[in-house]
Amino acid sequence: MKTAISIPDALFKAAEEYARAQGLSRSELFARALQVYLDAHHTAQITAALDQVYDAESSTLDPAFNAAQRRLLAGDDW
Repeated sequence: MKTAISIPDALFKAAEEYARAQGLSRSELFARALQVYLDAHHTAQITAALDQVYDAESSTLDPAFNAAQRRLLAGDDW
């Protein structure tokens, strides 16, 4: 799909130079950059959703589990 975008001249020039140095077309560079951005944003959304779920849960450990963990780790060297 073709599209037109407006970006600052300095960013365009830097992208042109980078694409040329990497042997990429401008379209390939922008497509890759956009994919990286979208992947990172998607990961951030998942993290935010998980944070919201776990914020509602108590993070205190049941005393019995806490004691068992201490017993199991007592012999380990940290």
